[in-house]
Amino acid sequence: MNFTKDTVVITGGSNGIGKTLVQEYAKKGAYVIIIDNDQGNGEKLIQELNEHENQGAFFYCDLRNPESIQHTFLLIDQANLEPTILINNAGVSYFRNFFELTVEDWDNVIQSNLRSAFLCSQEVAKRWRDNGIHGRIINMASTRAFMSEQDSESYAATKGGIIALTHSMAISLSEYQIRVNSISPGWIQTEHYEHLRDIDHTQHPSKRVGHPLDVARACFYLSDKENAFVTGENIVIDGGMTKKMIYEH
Repeated sequence: MNFTKDTVVITGGSNGIGKTLVQEYAKKGAYVIIIDNDQGNGEKLIQELNEHENQGAFFYCDLRNPESIQHTFLLIDQANLEPTILINNAGVSYFRNFFELTVEDWDNVIQSNLRSAFLCSQEVAKRWRDNGIHGRIINMASTRAFMSEQDSESYAATKGGIIALTHSMAISLSEYQIRVNSISPGWIQTEHYEHLRDIDHTQHPSKRVGHPLDVARACFYLSDKENAFVTGENIVIDGGMTKKMIYEH
């Protein structure tokens, strides 16, 4: 699978799953654009990529702020960069007692996780529509859209919203041959994988905890031009956990 003709925008690409996506798309030949508020780690990552070949750029953005998003895409235009793939990966997880969750807490998570995905998609899709580009959008949801632990209301709401946003945008943008899909990761261990316990792995039907590379491979599939028949879909990457009945016997 080759992405040498693609420019991939990855929000939240400075850390975690996003960092692995940046590295793996670069290995496949793509030019990678990070949009993030973690400037230090983002610029360091791009510098590492560019030591081998000019394969990326970093743009600071407060993804909670519509004006910041608009400004960032104008800067991308001014740099003569033309994205072909957008991965809305940025997000925050916030868990607070149901009775103590404030409107400010709620709005911060909604704006960071859900509204940012819509606004970034809108900005890039305008350009694709006007330039005749058959772009691809991948939204990062979560298995928490379907199942929950306690005190996860704001996070779960955003991830359920992302899945609904995905199939809605897939229909609205189909006229322009823009594909939109989402991925729902389960337990993806982004660091210290070697420190996990046996039970962490064996409770999964897959017999192991997920790795960011598992998500990257799913992104490759959904962003491959050859898979143009797949749109409006959500792919669960969770080692089978959402299919497992859990009862106490």
